[in-house]
Amino acid sequence: MITEIGIAAGEIWHFLDQHGETSLSVLVKSIDKHEDIVLMSLGWLAREGHVILRQTDSDYKISLRKNT
Repeated sequence: MITEIGIAAGEIWHFLDQHGETSLSVLVKSIDKHEDIVLMSLGWLAREGHVILRQTDSDYKISLRKNT
């Protein structure tokens, strides 16, 4: 399971790198993994400081953290 979460995290990172900020609903539809795996992977990326999550009215927006 940990390996699958890590692979999905890499796919999420690459998707965000190519497409920029996106909504959680679009991300879940775009990553060919079960929604639970996508959510666990996002948690991993957020905990490691690689993504920024912000809540909107009806969804979440996700983007890569820029190195400064």
